[in-house]
Amino acid sequence: MNLFFKLLGAGVSLGAGFVGTKLVNKGWEKATGNKPPTGNDDVETSLRSALTFALISAFVSTVIQVLTSRGTQRAIARFAKSQDIV
Repeated sequence: MNLFFKLLGAGVSLGAGFVGTKLVNKGWEKATGNKPPTGNDDVETSLRSALTFALISAFVSTVIQVLTSRGTQRAIARFAKSQDIV
């Protein structure tokens, strides 16, 4: 069952990462009025805006990773505790 929770945690992390990316992109568009600098665009972006976007994206990604890891660990501990009771 521990493997199940690890796989579930990975799935939740991927889903949360996807949602986080969409939120950062929408927030960037709303705050700056420009599309986020993804590197796929022909639009020239300044180094400052590219670095700012990268820092914001990295921060959100790290927060999501920490929260999903902690949530998975709590779920595993809770499940182990309930297994001991039964």
